[in-house]
Amino acid sequence: MPSLTEALAETVPERLVGATDWCSHPAGLDVPRVRGTKNPDRAAIAALEPDLVVCNREENRRLDVDRLRAAGVPVWVTVVESVDEGLASLRRLFGAVLDVGEPGWLSAAAAEWARPVPAPPRRVAVPVWRDPWMVVGPRTFTGDVLTRLGLVNVFAAAEDRYPTVAAADITAAGPDLVVLPDEPYLFTADDGPEAFPGFRTALVSGRDLTWYGPSLGPARARLLAATRG
Repeated sequence: MPSLTEALAETVPERLVGATDWCSHPAGLDVPRVRGTKNPDRAAIAALEPDLVVCNREENRRLDVDRLRAAGVPVWVTVVESVDEGLASLRRLFGAVLDVGEPGWLSAAAAEWARPVPAPPRRVAVPVWRDPWMVVGPRTFTGDVLTRLGLVNVFAAAEDRYPTVAAADITAAGPDLVVLPDEPYLFTADDGPEAFPGFRTALVSGRDLTWYGPSLGPARARLLAATRG
């Protein structure tokens, strides 16, 4: 997972022996690539002889985790649906598993996200895909980020974590703001805002909304500027 790769590369770069094709940070990361999170090259991973493979329950398939373990490759799986879970998971990884203590960037991120929730609340919708439209729903890391920014997700009561909706459903929910990230769908000034005439939109970094590595600390200020400015 890109977020975990960035965390490892920034903290224990000498231990990182491979990453997915989607791992884009830090810039200039030079390690062997093992395809994507949903289609990893398990043979290539095993050939690297890692002491540990770090995965995420949402991004990686249980099948791949089970087969790597069956091949004798140790796998650590993170389960993160909130900022606190992300912080706690990384503390365990670096402290209990890698035995390097808590990195400074992690302590700084924890302090930043412990700040008071801004007021007044503002209602938002966060599409993450188009054709079909999909939005952030309940029980997600992004949903918790929104809450900590003083933003009320209008789809927080949906049944699915990422419900499929129509653009009309988004506007009918009456958000004060439609937040459009640049990943997983690349929303831009010319692709996204035009679907919500009469509604304020904000283009933001998807990395700021979903990554819980070294970018987590600075993400708060950037997101506040984009959504509450």
